Amino acid sequence: MATSASQHDDDGIHGINVTPLVDIMLVLLVVFMVCAKLIASQGVPMDLPKAASAHETQTVLTIAIDREGHVSADGKPVTDQELRVVARDALHRNKELRTVVQASAMATHGTVLHIVDELRTVGVIKIAFAAERK
Repeated sequence: MATSASQHDDDGIHGINVTPLVDIMLVLLVVFMVCAKLIASQGVPMDLPKAASAHETQTVLTIAIDREGHVSADGKPVTDQELRVVARDALHRNKELRTVVQASAMATHGTVLHIVDELRTVGVIKIAFAAERK
């Protein structure tokens, strides 16, 4: 009986093709970069606290929203039109105007966003939200 013995080269893999891996990683990188840009642009700009030197003073416009949705600016009740006028005047006095929105826990989300929209309409961009410690 004659059998033919076939010889196989089982030397192992001499090289790995990494081109598909690099292609996939580049696609993922582009996707993450685009998603990160979209997420960052949809956020509400927040004014994070910074240390101020002793001789500088900061102008702060305080907007309060009670549980019924009544709005007051620096302690005085205002309408939407009056709020825009007050914010515009304060912004003209100080270009670095900082605004703090103090909304009641019972105020609706829509009311708060409406006030933020009114402030941003006149050019106020540094807006912070006040909260009490539990």
